[in-house]
This record gives sequence, structure tokens and C-alpha cells, in this order.
Amino acid sequence: MTDQTIAVAAPFRRVDSRTRRLLEAPVLATLLRLAVPNVLVMVTQASIGLIEIYFIARLGIDALAGVSQVFPVLSLIGAISQGAVGGGFVSAIARTLGRGRPDEAADYAWYAVFLAVPLGLLTTVLVVAAGPSFYGAMGARDASLDAALTYSNLVFGGAVLIWLFNLLLATVRGTGNLVLPVYVVCGGALLLFPLSPLLIFGIGGIDGLGVAGGAVAILAYHAVGSVCFAVHLWGRKGVLAPRLTPPRPRLQPVWEVLRVGGMSTVVSSTTNITLAILTGYVGLQGVAAVAGYGAGARLEFLLVPLTYGIGGPAAILIGTSIGAGQSRRALQTAWIAIALGTLAAEAIGIAAALFPLQWLGAFTTDPVALAIGADYLRTTGPFFGFFGLGYALYCAGQGAGRMEWPVAGAIVRAVIAIGGGLLVVHTGGGLGGIFLAAGLGMAAFGLIGLCGLLLRVGYGKEKTGLN
Repeated sequence: MTDQTIAVAAPFRRVDSRTRRLLEAPVLATLLRLAVPNVLVMVTQASIGLIEIYFIARLGIDALAGVSQVFPVLSLIGAISQGAVGGGFVSAIARTLGRGRPDEAADYAWYAVFLAVPLGLLTTVLVVAAGPSFYGAMGARDASLDAALTYSNLVFGGAVLIWLFNLLLATVRGTGNLVLPVYVVCGGALLLFPLSPLLIFGIGGIDGLGVAGGAVAILAYHAVGSVCFAVHLWGRKGVLAPRLTPPRPRLQPVWEVLRVGGMSTVVSSTTNITLAILTGYVGLQGVAAVAGYGAGARLEFLLVPLTYGIGGPAAILIGTSIGAGQSRRALQTAWIAIALGTLAAEAIGIAAALFPLQWLGAFTTDPVALAIGADYLRTTGPFFGFFGLGYALYCAGQGAGRMEWPVAGAIVRAVIAIGGGLLVVHTGGGLGGIFLAAGLGMAAFGLIGLCGLLLRVGYGKEKTGLN
């Protein structure tokens, strides 16, 4: 039976026009159409931290240092809530809509709320409790530690809002609607430009809140965004039409989300943990080395939204195609996403390796830091294509509902980068060895995931249709 036959056999009378386009329109054109707004959303979200840093830096070096310690944690929570657990929502909704079950898909809006509250509260408890020890271990002291704790306790005290924002966003994305997130996220970023300095520095006779003002601005961004997504969903303005009263919770949908989201969390966590530990290795060479490496590694943080911006729509297309029984279309989408993600990341990597100072100069003028950062980008830049390959496969696995091989790749990457870096440190090697270990870890991340797709192991028809 062909894909087209399967598609016709599916209950199309219950498939909305947006889902129908996902199943019938040319794959490359559809993927590019969805990728453009999604890349914009992801890059804008990644830039929000830079907006905060820009204004907080004007409070002094202690405020800058303290808040800088918090952003890796905030990035990790964002990656888990949006990219990992949120990816579980995208996958489940897309596959459910592909099967022609819009009523079941609509219930996922409520499941986003059901999960956002306990996961947000758990985040609050863990981060607030561990904050003093964690930020102290990362080097925060005295005034910088006070700034870190002030910002962190306020931001993560409202962690429910962060989770709610990202899970509702994922719910909207799962339907193939990537335009509304552009309006909400970009509109929120524009809101932060006046709101952050107003709350940080004050205006007229009103005193600013300092570092706390930046935290309040971030929470306001997530609160307003959550309201916008909720109005869209429960106002029945899109594909999903969730009931006004909560449905009776069922274990299966929650398990479907957490199964994919839990395994995705491994990938997101290992990426951030690897960068944090490598920062510790580099820190043995002094403050200038950390500054140079940190400036170079910021480019890797921007690779994630870029490659996820391409891979996220691919996950939607793959999930919808699998739900409708169109296995060939799902596989075609995976290969196209892989090509686009790899080429985009490698282009950035080569440019960074050839012209490192053009990027690094935006963050530091210290000659030692510039030299070390340039060494990092020249060493790791050629490996960026493997990073893009790995993340494209990560997104494909989310769409298919199978994360075994991307998770394996992420774990091996961490082992190579962290273990290799540790070996270099203990043998008295230089920073070049640590940077090479980081690059080889990226290569492992991409190639292991690719092996999974080529061998079709874990991509059986009974699970994903990618056969």
C-alpha cells in the first residue's frame, strides 16, 4: 500500500485545512515556509538574555557577573521546558492530528497546564534551594553572589510562568501554527526594551529595582505571553478547540509527552552540562581564558535556536506524516531537515573559524581573551556542521517519537568532550586539546544519530513509520 493510499484511507473528514497542507504540500517548500518564522522565534528567544545583560551590565561588574551565573540555569530550564518536554507536546499533537483525532489533540492544551504547574513548582524548589551552593561553586562571591541570588530567586520563584509559557507555545506549534509564536515572542522582546531599563533603573522620581527589576521584566514577558497563547487556544481561534472545563486526566497522553520529553531532556541537559564543565577546565587558565572561551561558546548557544528553528518544523511534519501513515514523506522530511541543518551550522562554523575576531570583538577587547576565543573557534568551528546534524536528528526523533539514537549521541558527546578535556588537564595539555575534545564530541553527536537513521534501528514501522 502506498503512502497516498494510506493517506486517503485516513479519516480526512476530521483533518483540518492546516494539517491537510502539512500532509500534501511539497516537503521542501513547506519546511522552509515553517522554518523562517520558527528560526525568528528561536533566535529572538535566545536574544532576550542578551537584552537583559545589556542593561544589567550598566549596574556594575558585580551585577553583571552575578546575573551571568544565572543565565546558564535559565537557558537549561528553557531548553527542557520548550525544546524537550515542549518537543514531546509537539510530537504528540502532530501525530494525533495526523491520525484525524482533533478532539484528542485539543486535550493536550489542558495537559500543558497540568504539567506546567508541578514542573514549575519543582523547578522553584530545586533552584532556590541549590542556588547558594551552585552559584558559589561557579565562582560567585560577596556582591556578585548577592546579585545572582536576587535575580535567580525572583526569576525561578515564578518558574510556573516559564513552564506555562513554553508548554502552551509548544501546543500551538504542534498544530503547525508558527506565526502566532512570532507575534508573541517578538512582541515580548519589544516589550522588554522599555520595560527592563524602567524596572532596573527607574524613571523620574521612582527608584529602580536594580537586578530585581530585570527579573521582574523576564517574568512579565512570560506572563503576558502565556495569556496570549491561552486566549488563542481557549478562544478556539486555531486548529485546536479545547473544552472550557478540564478533561479527566488520562495517563497515556501524559506518558506520551513525558516519554519523548524525558529522553529529550537528556540531550538538552548534556549540552549545557558539557559547556559548564568545559568552562571549569578552561577556568584553570585564568579569568581571561574563561572570557575568551565564553565569548566563543556563545556562538554555540546561538546554533541551537538556528538548528532547532529548522528541525522544529521538521518534527511537526514528521509527526503529522507518521500519524497519517505517510512513512515515506516522514523519511523524506528527515533527510531534508538534516541537509538544511548541517549546511547552515557548517556555514556559520567555517565563517567563525575564518573570521573569529569579528564575533569575539562584540564581547571583549582583552587581547588574551581574544586570542583564546579565536583558538576555540578555529578548532571547533569546522565541527559545527556535526552539531547541526545532531540537532536535526534530535528533532526528527522527537517528531517520530523515538529518541534512542539522539540520546546516545548526546551522551557519547559528553563523554568525549568532558573525558577528553579531563585527560588533557591531567596530562598538562593546553587549551587546544580541550577545544579539540569539544569538537570531536560534536562530531560524535551528529554521526551516532545519523547511524541510527541509516540503520533504521529504533525507527521501525510499528513505532514511527520511518522504514
